[in-house]
Amino acid sequence: MILVDSSVWIDFLNGQNSLERLALRKLINKSAKITITDIVVTEVLQGIKRESDFEAVKTFFEKLPIQRAKSTETYVNAARIYRSCRSRGKTIRRTIDCVIAAICIENNIPILHKDSDFDLIASCTELQVLSV
Repeated sequence: MILVDSSVWIDFLNGQNSLERLALRKLINKSAKITITDIVVTEVLQGIKRESDFEAVKTFFEKLPIQRAKSTETYVNAARIYRSCRSRGKTIRRTIDCVIAAICIENNIPILHKDSDFDLIASCTELQVLSV
């Protein structure tokens, strides 16, 4: 199973020519097990302009397994991730990336992303990043 971050879904839906978009296309074509978090659903859907596109993507996402925080401890772990990176001189720009990373680490799921925060987090934690 691979968790796909909103940064990749946005490229995918906008038809951007990125390595991450191509990697996602290959995963979909191979019927690989793809998962998302509930916050990724929000991040992607909030940027969709047309109602018909919104409904189509929402319907697609509803078919994917959704990874969620297991408990408040997930959020405590997200804070630990942020603090661990900061203590190494690496500033994570978005708190939500720490939450997504904590969910990935808890479930031992690699992440496919196009967001430098995840590379920083991986350098300070056990986060597994799918290389493209």
